Amino acid sequence: MLKDDRTLQADVIRELSWEPAVTAAHIGVTANGGAITLTGRVPTYGEKQHAVEAAERVFGVRAVADEIEITFPGSHRRDDAAIAEAIAQVLRWDTQVPDTVEGRVCRGWVTLKGSVNWPFEREAAMRTIHHITAVRGITNEITVKSKPKTADLRKRIEDAFTRMADLDAGQIQISIADGTVYLEGQVHSLQEAKVAENAAAAAPDVSEIDNRLSVIP
Repeated sequence: MLKDDRTLQADVIRELSWEPAVTAAHIGVTANGGAITLTGRVPTYGEKQHAVEAAERVFGVRAVADEIEITFPGSHRRDDAAIAEAIAQVLRWDTQVPDTVEGRVCRGWVTLKGSVNWPFEREAAMRTIHHITAVRGITNEITVKSKPKTADLRKRIEDAFTRMADLDAGQIQISIADGTVYLEGQVHSLQEAKVAENAAAAAPDVSEIDNRLSVIP
């Protein structure tokens, strides 16, 4: 059953209040036909991402427009050199990120460069810099090295989907071409679509994920 806009808006507001990494009072929520728009101001890119992820978890949300602005208190302002030093430090200490990854900073916007063996390493690099003070946004240009493909790759991903309680595996179709996994079919929430994408990305020999899943509450 589809939720009306007022109910969906209220559910997202409650989910934002439930998320400990988000100060819900700083964020505005509007709903229109299953699409949620988030507005307001937060002090870190990490909090902005947590707010978007919280909205995506709500049943009935089919799309999220992120219009949240990042504003820094005077004591938290940093120049690009200081941001770059902080990025270098956290990447060095994250054991999931290989030393082939580097970050470049321009006016607070970070571009991640380099190559990795696995998609999860690419995502780990992005995740580890979310909460660095003064980061305004992230562009992830890390590439995943191609590898010989295993014949049973699709079976491994299907088995992983079946094991996951958060997925209706029977509604997802998987196809593979040149190391790219294509996900098609229906899921019940944006969060479920992301769970499927992350599970497929963890499989050996996957270079990229093309997530074409439709959200049908």
